[in-house]
Amino acid sequence: MKLGALEAGGTKMVCAIGDESGKIFEQISIPTTKPEETMPPIIEYFKDKDIEALGVACFGPVDLDKSSDTYGYITSTPKIPWQNYDIVGTLKEALGCPVGFDTDVNGSLLGEATYGQAKGLTDAVYFTIGTGVGAGVMTNGKMLHGMMHPEFGHIRLVVRDDDPYKEGHCPFHGACLEGMAAGPAIEARWGAKGKELADRDEVWDLEAYYIAQACATSVFVLSPQMIILGGGVMHQEQLFPLVRKYTKELIAGYIKTKQMEDLEHYIVPASLNDDQGIMGCLKLALDAKNE
Repeated sequence: MKLGALEAGGTKMVCAIGDESGKIFEQISIPTTKPEETMPPIIEYFKDKDIEALGVACFGPVDLDKSSDTYGYITSTPKIPWQNYDIVGTLKEALGCPVGFDTDVNGSLLGEATYGQAKGLTDAVYFTIGTGVGAGVMTNGKMLHGMMHPEFGHIRLVVRDDDPYKEGHCPFHGACLEGMAAGPAIEARWGAKGKELADRDEVWDLEAYYIAQACATSVFVLSPQMIILGGGVMHQEQLFPLVRKYTKELIAGYIKTKQMEDLEHYIVPASLNDDQGIMGCLKLALDAKNE
């Protein structure tokens, strides 16, 4: 089966062709600017590929309610040119094939759950920590949408006393998870990008403390069987043992399961070589084709 995948990010749009096994045959990247500049080359790419369906995992917020008049729209995104843009309708009309649709982070989790380390699990959480912070949630074997979709990046945090940047970077909430732990918050706090701070232990100790709060909240609220941490910030692999340490402290012995006894295999990095988003899109396309 020939399937299309569009990982629609705020910085770039990754277009790919693959199949139902998750194999990726080819892919290209197109800068995300304005819809009138970005969408035509995306449509042109897919038009002559004879795809049977397209899966789209998109930055948001987005409307995932199929009964809604604005299903398939990007809604109140801070990326002004994309506000209230009908991305699914545009692609369906241009390509004439079924289109599966979800958030970018749900797409990454779907990739891990279908082809990666979360395969066989029913409940998992995937955090992406990069320019922003988001989370995809799988509960009882299905991606969680609910009223809209989870916006885990905006949970409130306990700010540590030694943090020199207590106000946070989020224009909406200040010291939320995204405001304290995303790449721009790291740069605002320390005056340099994360990759330039790799040898600064205090940077990653504080970062891990905030990420661990999100992990502990996930444990208490969602009871996942696995927590996956992806995104550019998590390429700093020294974070993982620190996140596990602080998560254990925050759980404080209250949750007693085999996963809590083996945090090395419970709080884990993404496993699909940064292709989890595209592979999740292939699964979205397959599901749309089979509907």
